Amino acid sequence: MKTRTIFLCLAALCALILNATLAQAQTLHLDPAKVMGPDACGECHKASVEAWKGSHHFSTFKTLPRQKEARAIAKKMGLKRIKADGDCLSCHFTSAMVKNKRKPIAGIACESCHGAGRDWIKVHSDFGGKDMKAENEAPAHKLERYSKSEAAGMIRPGNLYQVAQNCFGCHTVPNEKLVNVGGHTAGSKIELVAWSQGEVRHNVWYSKENRVSPIERQRMIYLVGRALDLEYALRGVAKATTKARYAVKMAKRVKYARKRIKAIAKLVDAPELMAMYTAAKAVKLKLNNEAKFIAAADEVGRHARALASKYDGSTFSGLDAVLPTADKFKGK
Repeated sequence: MKTRTIFLCLAALCALILNATLAQAQTLHLDPAKVMGPDACGECHKASVEAWKGSHHFSTFKTLPRQKEARAIAKKMGLKRIKADGDCLSCHFTSAMVKNKRKPIAGIACESCHGAGRDWIKVHSDFGGKDMKAENEAPAHKLERYSKSEAAGMIRPGNLYQVAQNCFGCHTVPNEKLVNVGGHTAGSKIELVAWSQGEVRHNVWYSKENRVSPIERQRMIYLVGRALDLEYALRGVAKATTKARYAVKMAKRVKYARKRIKAIAKLVDAPELMAMYTAAKAVKLKLNNEAKFIAAADEVGRHARALASKYDGSTFSGLDAVLPTADKFKGK
């Protein structure tokens, strides 16, 4: 009887630990159990990983915990270690399971944008056989490989909306307590062309010179970025419960993003833009209005996905005057 009691207690303790681990995993941007780490990607994408190592996304792993501002925020939030809490880990680090324990292994890395790789990395790396390489892969096999990789959870660069979602999910900082109590900034002034064509650019798989994206691609990056800014501003203000710094900043972000979308709609022929504006305009900017804000954000997101999949940027030359020039790109 005593042995059975001990066994039941141990089982209950294991269940509690497992549930706690799962709850922590759910707060993270990526499931640590599925993260392979940048070294796994670097086996093929050596040049891309080297480019990443020169970015703030890479260096934040070591520099962030040393920053006075970061430590001050952590103290206000009641955190002892920056690398040990979901509020910081979710956006600033890539975590994986190391010896059955969740551990941050890198800064913002490959899988932060392209999805945790456990389920897709093998099929993505298979060019058609043991001795096959990317340059002699059969076109039909490549299409099949891409399709299977995406079905398994990979976010390929061609899926512009989904890649960019990862940027705005963090850079809008949708966390009321982190802003009001911790003193964290209420989001970055992110413009996706400038932020993706500087140090974040690692376009070396198809372009060894690491060239900037073609103008048509830049137009689409700009449009999708502005659309996502509106969507995630709405998702952010949905979380506002008190009239404080977070609520004010998020409400202003919605207003600015909404105004920009309306202005952009006059430059190009894409009805999805006015549909986004109309959906956002229909919601009154007030506290504790989460359901309506989420519904509006979902509607904006639906039109943004349609925009990203329907157009290729070739007919959007009207945007060229508002695209950031090379001197405005973030980093080198």
